[in-house]
Amino acid sequence: MEELLMRAMPHSPEAEQAVLGSMLIDADCVKDVMDKLQPEDFYLRQNREIFETIYTMFIYSKPIDGVTVAGEMEKNGLYTDTTRSYLLQLMEVTPTSANVMEYVRIVRDKALQRVVALAAADITAMVQDGAGSASDMLESAEQKIYAIRRGRSAQNMVPISVVLQDVMGHLAELTANGGSTLPGLSTGFSAVDGKINGLNKSDLLLLAARPGMGKTSMALNVALAAAKESGKTVAIFSLEMSREQLVTRLIAAEGLVENTRLTTGNLRESDWVKIAEAASTLSRTDIRIDDNPLLTVADMNAKCRRLDNLGLVVIDYLQLMTSAGGKSYSGENRQQAVSDISRMMKIMAKELQVPVLCLSQLSRANEKREDKRPMLSDLRESGAIEQDADIVMFLYRDDYYNEDSEKRNIAECIVAKNRHGETGKVELRWMPDYTAFGTLEKRYGDEA
Repeated sequence: MEELLMRAMPHSPEAEQAVLGSMLIDADCVKDVMDKLQPEDFYLRQNREIFETIYTMFIYSKPIDGVTVAGEMEKNGLYTDTTRSYLLQLMEVTPTSANVMEYVRIVRDKALQRVVALAAADITAMVQDGAGSASDMLESAEQKIYAIRRGRSAQNMVPISVVLQDVMGHLAELTANGGSTLPGLSTGFSAVDGKINGLNKSDLLLLAARPGMGKTSMALNVALAAAKESGKTVAIFSLEMSREQLVTRLIAAEGLVENTRLTTGNLRESDWVKIAEAASTLSRTDIRIDDNPLLTVADMNAKCRRLDNLGLVVIDYLQLMTSAGGKSYSGENRQQAVSDISRMMKIMAKELQVPVLCLSQLSRANEKREDKRPMLSDLRESGAIEQDADIVMFLYRDDYYNEDSEKRNIAECIVAKNRHGETGKVELRWMPDYTAFGTLEKRYGDEA
């Protein structure tokens, strides 16, 4: 124990001094350093205070050199008898700022080692205390390590000034693009994007419908559009269909090959050309499929944490999931299970900082009504799901219920809840042969 107390945490005083010295002798390199380092990356308090001062001056575009930094520190009550001589020493030990990024790398590396050491200590303490089950401990340990990998330690509270910078930067980016770009990933359907502003980070989106309305098809269309447009990884967890069935569906939708032909193998020469093109397009996307029907949210979360460039998670579908820790709920308590699962999915979306699109079944209540369009109260084991989701969309096809419907092969995507904008409905083209949705060229009025 004595030996542990004597041992300092990993740090490099020389690299810390060289980074600060470089910024003091060459203001041009300040912006590059600011991108890479945070005040807490500096281990020695005096160095951290100097960096914090330069950081604030940089935000307010003040000139940065030995004299102005000393003045600013004096104003902030951080000035001591040795401050001026220490600043001079920093400038003297740094002959040139040419290697500043190498020094930055060392400082970051040491800071990362310290954070890992703290997380390891927390994990050891948790195991020694013996609170909770082994799977809870594993989940907590994975969460700590994932937070480090994401560059944010799990417990830090963030000052509003830091969040403001992020928000201002995001607004500037949107304005630079003329306000025409979507803040999130595109769903592939411009009319739906217009309603929900695309798929946004940390959102839980619920897509619900009665069986046979095309939930899975819609989700696959969205997953494919997001993967193609963003180049990011899309994770699909399929608890109902096998991965072969899913990929067959994707080929049908992408290549516009009739689904029945694909499943029976009754293919023409021209179909093979389309299949080859679709396969080539699909193989260029990074879509990962997991068809294990026994997954819990914690399993999904753990798998997603290991994906580097994650853009979207799709789950098909909610009611088939088992809740965490394999807890089994009796029939009447199924509502509690679903509410646990939906809560964990929202937490997962926030932690992974990606949109999570989850499919859900609807109860039969709508079948008994004159107007069979789904409503929020139709969500099976509702309440909690409706509360946790940022956006709830329903799919409805009138021709499914009415043989002589004038809206043949037209699907309505009803946005019933939307934290980011308005609710309402959008009409899409349903292509049953290809189990795919498309946009309607001809716009219809909003008549019910």
